[in-house]
Amino acid sequence: MPGRLLRGLGRWWRRYRYRFVPWIALNLKHNPRTLRYVPDEFKDKVISDEDALGTLLKVFQALFINDFNKQLEILTVLPKPVQSKYQHLLSVQHSRVKLPQNRHHPQNVFKPEEILYKTLGFSIALATSSLLSAGRGVFITKGLAPKGAVVSMYPGTVYQKHEPIFFQSIGNPFIFRCLDGILIDGSDRGISKVVYRSCTGRDRLGPVRMSDSTWLTSESQNPLAVGQYVNNCSNDRPANVCYQELDVPAVFPVELRQYLPNIAYSCQEQSPLRCVVLVALRDIRQGEELFSNYYTLVS
Repeated sequence: MPGRLLRGLGRWWRRYRYRFVPWIALNLKHNPRTLRYVPDEFKDKVISDEDALGTLLKVFQALFINDFNKQLEILTVLPKPVQSKYQHLLSVQHSRVKLPQNRHHPQNVFKPEEILYKTLGFSIALATSSLLSAGRGVFITKGLAPKGAVVSMYPGTVYQKHEPIFFQSIGNPFIFRCLDGILIDGSDRGISKVVYRSCTGRDRLGPVRMSDSTWLTSESQNPLAVGQYVNNCSNDRPANVCYQELDVPAVFPVELRQYLPNIAYSCQEQSPLRCVVLVALRDIRQGEELFSNYYTLVS
């Protein structure tokens, strides 16, 4: 029995250590290529925030249009200016309802990963990591992700520096710390999962969801929301993506917020919603695993 327990703990540690910052820090001298140096926090940008947000809007709008039948209920309660953006689709939908022969021929709906490929030219998925005992990782499964492309998002509840996260952080390898101290809990289990679902329900406006909670399930509607599973690089496998923090502007389209895989812990916090995207540092081809730098030095 003790032997089985020790073997189990050993397997757990071999997977967890790649996400345990103190272990990474102690092993930096053995793994110099796992460090990322940033001159100052204002220069931690590979692409502009406008370009990153533009990519997200492009993907989210494609997802919205692809699943337009289910979005009709949402559009009916949104302001007229929002409805007018989709007036041509509403007209087509109205025509289909009038034609009896179309009732048995529903509109083709593509899977989210197919929409990602059609929109950005690549798709991603979770699979067993190429790193020994590292658990799951994120791979380019189709196409090519060019340098500078947004290839993933880091989902989870966003905590300001003063907000409570102690119990959620126990044994949790998915706590992401932003440069300014904001924390994002990317775990899809336990207390973290309950907190995220609770905050999502709190901020919901009737049928309009202000964030995406499907990343907590096996059928995520946002195919980019797997960034918490990107593994740390090694000397043999240098980083091909990096984290980039950005704030969601207040003018972000309300009908597309349902695809944002982040939610603020406090509803009283007036600061913009923090998101973290992963950006390709080079062209990444089909079959390659994504690797980031868990340890960034700001000098």
